[in-house]
Amino acid sequence: MRVLITGSSGLVGSALSSELARGQHDVIRLVRKRPSGDSELTWDPQGREMPEETRAGLNGLDAVVHLAGANIADGRWSARRKAEIETSRVRGTDLLARTLAGLESPPPVLISGSATGIYGNRGPNWVDSSTLPGSGFLAEVCKRWESATETASEAGIRVAHTRFGVILDPKDGALAKMLMPFRFGLGAQLGNGSQYMSWIALTDVVGAILHVIDHTELAGPVDVVAPHPVNNLEFTAALAGVYKHKARLRIPKFAARLLFGELADELLLGGQRVRPTALLRSGYSFQFPELVQALRTMLNRPKKDWFEELPAE
Repeated sequence: MRVLITGSSGLVGSALSSELARGQHDVIRLVRKRPSGDSELTWDPQGREMPEETRAGLNGLDAVVHLAGANIADGRWSARRKAEIETSRVRGTDLLARTLAGLESPPPVLISGSATGIYGNRGPNWVDSSTLPGSGFLAEVCKRWESATETASEAGIRVAHTRFGVILDPKDGALAKMLMPFRFGLGAQLGNGSQYMSWIALTDVVGAILHVIDHTELAGPVDVVAPHPVNNLEFTAALAGVYKHKARLRIPKFAARLLFGELADELLLGGQRVRPTALLRSGYSFQFPELVQALRTMLNRPKKDWFEELPAE
């Protein structure tokens, strides 16, 4: 295949690019800097039109995976930061969708990133891709983000909105930031710990994207989460347990709000219990369906330490 990726330097984009390259596929990166070689094309995600030389290079693609956007967890949500988060997603998506729709030879599929934040805070209730969007800043951003692909859909391109949950990888992202305190027994529960976390291992994120490319019946929203979400209390206990500790600490709600403001309510103290219905129905097989198994593998932590396996004297 010949696959175009935006956001190719990010956590998911880097892993996806590597996996496609291992499979002998051609990866074209849409980048903001000056292109270096035939494998890169340039664009301005905030611009009104795609450069003509870039537009010419987009013809004949087999798939487009759109992952570009500002990091939602990178600092407090000031008014300026919230505007940056929204415009980085909506404008770039609109430009890409309009450009693909106008090509002489458009790609058959556009996979455009989204997030489970579109459901808002749903407490312990199960949700999936058939559930209506919720309320809150992230929900509104995701609704506009997904709507920005309409011109591509109207042109006959199959559009799938991959609604990512919390992506776990020890080298980057949320898990990487947690590891140091948990290693030393200082991992802490957030609030009352009842908020759900729909997580997924990075390996399965890449696998799910490739699955969506291959399965033409998958269009519209596709929840990219593991089938067994956990609440914060369960996640904290699992990660602490992998390091042979008990999670005895707790960060109260007021402290989280003091530190992170509005971000705390939507990302840390709220959550979604998401079932990946579309992926399961289409036959995707998760490499890491269970949290403890995923953490032990990613962190290279055996089930028992060597001294626990010695025979009793």
